Amino acid sequence: MGEGSVSEALIRPETTKPTPGARLRVWLADEAAAQTLRWRLWAPVAFGGGGAIYFALRSEPALWPLLLMAAIAGAGWMAARRRGWARRLTWPLMILACLAGGLAAAKIRTEMVTAPIAPALGEATVIEAWVVDVDSPGERGARIVVAPVWIRGLAPDQTPVRLRATVRGDPPRPGEAVRLFAILNPPPAPASPGAYDFGRNAFFQGMGGIAFVLGETRRLDLPSAPWRLRLEMAVNSARYALAERIVARLGERTGGIAAAMTTSHEAWISQADMDVMRDSGLAHILSVSGLHMAIVGGFVFFGARLGVAAWPWLALRVPGKKVAALAGLTAVGAYLVVSGAPPPAERAAITASIAFLAILLDRQAVTMHGLAVAAFVVLAIQPEAIVTPGFQMSFAATAALVALVEAWPQRVREISAPWPIVAAQRFGGWMTAAVAASVVAGLATGPFAMQHFNRTAMYGLLANLGTAPVADFILMPALALGAALEPLGLGGPFLAVAGWGVDLMLAIGGWTAGLPGAVRTVASAPDYVLPIAFLGVLFVCLWQGRLRWLGLPLAAAVLVWPRAPTPDLWIGDGGTNAAFHHQAQAVVIRPGVRAFAVDLWSRRRGLTTADRPEAGWTCDRSSCRPESLESGPVALWWGREAPDAEKMAALCRAASVVSVRTAVVALPASCDGRLVLDGVDFTRGGAVELWRDGSAGANRWRAVWTADARGDRPWARQPGPDLSDNGA
Repeated sequence: MGEGSVSEALIRPETTKPTPGARLRVWLADEAAAQTLRWRLWAPVAFGGGGAIYFALRSEPALWPLLLMAAIAGAGWMAARRRGWARRLTWPLMILACLAGGLAAAKIRTEMVTAPIAPALGEATVIEAWVVDVDSPGERGARIVVAPVWIRGLAPDQTPVRLRATVRGDPPRPGEAVRLFAILNPPPAPASPGAYDFGRNAFFQGMGGIAFVLGETRRLDLPSAPWRLRLEMAVNSARYALAERIVARLGERTGGIAAAMTTSHEAWISQADMDVMRDSGLAHILSVSGLHMAIVGGFVFFGARLGVAAWPWLALRVPGKKVAALAGLTAVGAYLVVSGAPPPAERAAITASIAFLAILLDRQAVTMHGLAVAAFVVLAIQPEAIVTPGFQMSFAATAALVALVEAWPQRVREISAPWPIVAAQRFGGWMTAAVAASVVAGLATGPFAMQHFNRTAMYGLLANLGTAPVADFILMPALALGAALEPLGLGGPFLAVAGWGVDLMLAIGGWTAGLPGAVRTVASAPDYVLPIAFLGVLFVCLWQGRLRWLGLPLAAAVLVWPRAPTPDLWIGDGGTNAAFHHQAQAVVIRPGVRAFAVDLWSRRRGLTTADRPEAGWTCDRSSCRPESLESGPVALWWGREAPDAEKMAALCRAASVVSVRTAVVALPASCDGRLVLDGVDFTRGGAVELWRDGSAGANRWRAVWTADARGDRPWARQPGPDLSDNGA
């Protein structure tokens, strides 16, 4: 080596190439450093997770251990922060504290709303009550929500706070006092194990039972109601009157859609139009939720800001943006009252209000931190929201859209360009943003739609892109102005414009719903898969950096997770109907009876429904049985009286599973080796799913009952199922 080489080596230090492990550690450190201001975003996720754990329990926990656990976890986290511990230690403690807090909050909420639940009375009873509101119609007719004053056969401490009653003919108006002769039952249990639990939802809304009115609804005089109830009925009466005026202006079909979007009353929407909206992916427009609050609040905000700016004297003296925020906040509150404050509207109003409050506090309105605060507030007030499809889909979609805004490249403003070029660029940018927003929101809500509703609108993106400009810029603003001015008799022109928007929306929905393969039925994944997908969606939205894409496989869990084997047989609550699995179809024994429960079960299992064939079956007014074991696996007896020995023997000879609505005292010899389920089983367990044992020649079945899946919870502690429907 020469002299120059030696001196050069002494001057230039020797460099070493970093190892792959070192580069990975540096990259992970950079990813973690990018989350400096986003670690706190996981607090509401953990809080909601605590609530989800509470609702997943099979037995009711005691309150004091949950409070103690929350206090200890919270104190530990605060102590660690005071001592200045590193974030890698305080963040897990924060997550643990929020998790324990969510558990305790859910239990406290349950204790606060606990109210009497109606028993399943053996015969019809008399109910005297105030009509609180008109509910959405059901399969058997119009439905109302009533506040019972007296129920024959029940003591005052057994009387539910609210009932939902199905009435004959036109429903009575809110604020009227009525006497009902009705069959009273507790809120129904899920249609199948793990399905949507209406009873739990009713429990947290104070709905203690359902009634089916047998005769005409009679008016009567009752003592004056408490002032809170009078105020609620007065508001609901005004809402219903507004809905009637909208329908009178626009006609039942168009006006029914407009009334639902304004007041949440769906009494005038036909089943055909409802199916069109669902199959086209536009059903979310009917429910007053985040979209409606954002459009109405945003419309008022920008209108007020424009009005202030257009008046120079006022613009120089007041902060226009804050005045507009106050106007938007007022509009959101008014819309919440007009809509009847259903839970989705309440959650949307909280989210929108926090955005306007951020403007009043000189903060950015739409941020992930603002969304996190809104989620925390909603879950603190309504911990049960974490298990509802509306909350899951709403906040998943909103988080995805905020993440899209954060990642969206900022457009470079032109110094000078011809207006046609500027207009074309802005139109192209708007179209790109609209498509991206629809795609992102659809992907974020897809797992929840698959799991809860078991249907995917294949052309939902197309339908929403077609209706978004109409709904955002024409329909909702015109409907808001029309509804505000209609009590003064001045809403006609605006409601007419809104009616054109509704007709166009229905036309787009009808066209997309009629396309080949418009709807695809998807079986539900196991219950534990949806939380995995939820965490995946949130990780993609909340994490900053390339590591966020690790959440994509988790977000797709509902789509790709293997499904459990389909049950061979389903028998509904009370044993009044059944369906069996045959060639990807659910063959229904009694078509038209408890159709809603049959539809829920079949879609949850990814099956299409088919009526039982006439050939190969022997049916009468009380029973239906296959003529051979090849025709079907179940014989069904739904009569009110127990079958005699001869009829029972015929049922057992016909099928390997026999379902009897009433209690069976004795079984004939032909029932040996048969699975016989009677009224005692259905009273205890509700609906049941059955899987046949694979052994050759064996008549062994594995059963999963609804009551076992629900567990021993306050909303499930009620007498047996509704046994009143004889299918007549």
